[in-house]
Amino acid sequence: MEQQNLLGGPPPTELPDNPEARQALEAGVDPFEVAARFPAHPAAWADLADRAFGNGDVIESYAYARTGYHRGLDQLRRAGWKGHGPIPWQHEPNRGFLRSLHALARAAAAIGEEEEAERCRTFLRDSSSAAAEVLAT
Repeated sequence: MEQQNLLGGPPPTELPDNPEARQALEAGVDPFEVAARFPAHPAAWADLADRAFGNGDVIESYAYARTGYHRGLDQLRRAGWKGHGPIPWQHEPNRGFLRSLHALARAAAAIGEEEEAERCRTFLRDSSSAAAEVLAT
């Protein structure tokens, strides 16, 4: 039985899958290679952002995260997203965008850009409370 949105908000937006890019990352292909081959795949940029941040390269992490964020926004708009509404973490193809958004908040906070960090954290919570909870750990 399909659930009805009783609050009258927009329906959840689900990004299309890119099986080739997803499988490459799952197989351990370097995200640099995946991003070069599939530049619109936000998960590759999220992986690069996470790796850079883990290495202490905060500016690089910020740049990778911003790229994944913007590539994800492009895809969300093409999928019918109107600037608000749920972007479910449970839908695997959404995770690259949501991870990029989280990484952007983290890197912005690390460089003292607190207004941007808070905007990204709020956007993440508003889009997917499950993502905000999972990524906070």
